[in-house]
Amino acid sequence: MADEIVNKVANSALFPVNLEDYYRAERRIFIDLKDWLYEGIMLREKDYRAAIAEHDFSQYADAYVAVDCTEDAIVPTWAYMLMASSLAPHAKKVVVGSLDHLESVLYQEIIDDLDVEEFRDQRIILKGCGDKPVPMDAFAAFVQKVQPVAKSIMFGEPCSTVPVFKKRA
Repeated sequence: MADEIVNKVANSALFPVNLEDYYRAERRIFIDLKDWLYEGIMLREKDYRAAIAEHDFSQYADAYVAVDCTEDAIVPTWAYMLMASSLAPHAKKVVVGSLDHLESVLYQEIIDDLDVEEFRDQRIILKGCGDKPVPMDAFAAFVQKVQPVAKSIMFGEPCSTVPVFKKRA
């Protein structure tokens, strides 16, 4: 008689959470203001406003947009504001910074909106490996959000976890 293989993980009281499941699939676009600079060193208001007026912002419809300047140039605050104002009717979200910063902002919004009740008294395993760009600070924000209600939080896979938090009795 063969021994039956038992899936102890499936039968456990562990509550797996994969932050990738919360990933927003819409397009991400980076606008580099270096392409809008005068002589590669500064933004001139008149030229910038003219370029903004001619630019087709409909291409950013329903996208998440990050705006920054990768050149060491003089870019006044109003330039980012003007770009954000032009993108607002089209883009889902506009941030100033890199695409990595954009991901952090998106995940912070997601975590801020989480209903912690689904995690109450759970033994949470936060999955860490995946294919989508989940920023490191999303893991920290998740822990901070659910720790007050969770029984325990672990990181990794059910077969190999690292304890992060355990509620004391």
